[in-house]
Formats: sequence, structure tokens, C-alpha cells
Amino acid sequence: MLDEISRAVLAREDVARYLRGAHGEVPFDARERIHAYLEELKTTQRYPIYRALKHPLYPILRKIDRHVEHVELVHQAVTAGRVVYASNHKSHTDYLVELLVLEDHAVRPPVIAAGINLFGGALGLLHRHVTGAIPIRRNAKDPVYLVTLRAYVAEILRRHDLFFYPEGGRSYSGELKTMKGGLLSAALQADCRDLSIVPTAIAYDLVLEDHILARQRVKRGQRPFRRELAEMVRYAVGYRSRAFITFGPAIPAIDYDPHSRRDLVHLTRLLRERIGGLYKVLPTALVAAAMRPSLTRRDLESRIDSLLDTLRAAHANLAVQTGREAVEEAAEALELRGVLVYAGGRFRVRERSVLRYYARTIEHLIVPPGRTH
Repeated sequence: MLDEISRAVLAREDVARYLRGAHGEVPFDARERIHAYLEELKTTQRYPIYRALKHPLYPILRKIDRHVEHVELVHQAVTAGRVVYASNHKSHTDYLVELLVLEDHAVRPPVIAAGINLFGGALGLLHRHVTGAIPIRRNAKDPVYLVTLRAYVAEILRRHDLFFYPEGGRSYSGELKTMKGGLLSAALQADCRDLSIVPTAIAYDLVLEDHILARQRVKRGQRPFRRELAEMVRYAVGYRSRAFITFGPAIPAIDYDPHSRRDLVHLTRLLRERIGGLYKVLPTALVAAAMRPSLTRRDLESRIDSLLDTLRAAHANLAVQTGREAVEEAAEALELRGVLVYAGGRFRVRERSVLRYYARTIEHLIVPPGRTH
């Protein structure tokens, strides 16, 4: 039996055209695929259970101290209307940390858009029946799937806020990636009154999967989540970190024509710029960006001081003001993580790929647009 949202999706004109055999589709085949995709997309949020999740997940969450900046902007946005949160994507823990920050501050819970690889086994049941996550086929080309997804997102936005990651997946290199426009386009076409987009940035002192991501740098294929989870458990031993979630001023969706390719490109670029500016520059990133194969403490602090001058000129969101502060706060953490070693009065690099991963997290604030290292 179809639920309310599925019935509404089937009634939308863009979907109905496929059901009538438009675009060269056989009506029966299109109907079968649309119904299969709707079944896949179906999600339910049970908020009382969702709120209770923090207790069984405490062994993970207690390792990450949550810090939030400008949550008052979120309260303003949700008071004014429907909200889409657009965030950078660092870790699988983002789904927990960012949504719990909203819960910590009594913000109505959004539905999450997450990669379909996260929907296997027990975690998949949790996402489908508790957190209210929508499984997304990120590289899908089937036009029937894309029209069904757009329609589903439009109907979701009539009932819920939406939280998604326009980079399309975690950054394996550490850098802030180009924003994709698929779900943004779907949100703009939802014809939802008073819709706004809230840029959101998340930064960690240490990313739980740093060694795993840094060694690949480029995603070569989708691996089963259970395998990734096993690797994350391995690197969770001794892991502690802070997470900084920073919200920016809401961007009114009404300013963008939902049918204009130019407007969509402008919006994705604006989001990357806003999220990049909100991103918290943490001591680990500063040490990583300033580090060379071997440096004395004084030389490292001096290099970070110069880097901080550059970042201030870029109006970066700084966590520390001096090279000394950065080294004091980051050196031990990076040593315990096996990234640096301090001996004989000098810092030396042990895990170059991981160090570069953290250095790239602030590259967008240092390297002029259009240039790369």
C-alpha cells in the first residue's frame, strides 16, 4: 500500500508524464521502476526514538566534544519557514554530530539525505525507520530515478526540513570539494514557500577515518559500509577530538530561478564560498599546513604565525591566534595519532599522507581560486 508521500509523488505532473510513456519510456516499465524507487526512498522519522539514540551511541559520541557557532541563525531560519541545511562532509560521524547539535539546541529535526551505501544491515534499518534518512544513488543516470528523486524531495520538503551534503560524499583528500547541484535543484523546484538554505561547516581536530581516507585520497569505488566500520573501530582506539559546527546566514531560495542552470551554478559556488569561510581553522590543520619534513618547535611556530597572517587577510574562522597556541594544542594529538614525532628538539613527519590530508582542509583559504598546489 502506498503511503501519503508516494501517492503525492505519483500525482506530480513530471512523474505522471513518465507513467504515460513520455520520453520514449514504456509506461509499464516506467511504472515498475518508479514504484521500486519509491520503495527504496521511503523513510520514516520517529523522533522520540531518534532523541534516545545518543545513549547507546555514547561510547562513540563521548570521544567527540561538540561545539556550535551561530546557532541563533538556525533558530531565525526555522522560525521563518522551511530549511535546507547544506554542509561539507568530513566523516561518517557527521550524521551523528551535526544532527545532535540541532537536537541539543531544540531545533526541529530535519530528514537526512545519505549515500545508499549506509543503508545495509542494522544501520540501514536505523536510518529508514528512526532517523528518517533518504538513501541517495549519487551517480545515478536513469532519468526515471532522477525525476522520482526530485519529486520525493519536493514532497519531503512540504513536511520536513532537509539536511544534505552537496559535495556528494566525504572528502578523501581533505580539501573542500566542488558542490553538486542535484539535490539543490530538487529543493529549488519543490515550490516550497519561505524556503531557505543554511550553509553549515563541520571541522574536527582529528577525523576518525583520517588514515583510511588519506591513503586513498581519491575515492576509487564504493566499499561495503561494514568494512569501513571495522576500519573505523580500529582507529577509534585512543581517539578523541573536538567537532566545530558553524552555521551561516540563510540564503533565500526565492532569489534563484529553479529552472535556470546559471542560477544553480551560482548557488553551488556561493555555497562552497560560504561553507569554506565558516570552516573552523583548527590547530591540527595549521600545524599540518606549516610543517616540513623536519622542523624545530620555534621554526614551526614561526611558520604558523606567517600562515595565520594570510588566513586573517582571508577572514578565516580561526580557533587560535598564535603559532605557539597551535603547536601547544595540536602537537601531542598528532603525535598520539602517529602523524608526527618529536625527538631531539625537532618535529618529524611519520605519516605524510595524513599530514597532507589535514593541510588540504584549509587550502581553500590559502590558495587563490583557480590555482592548486
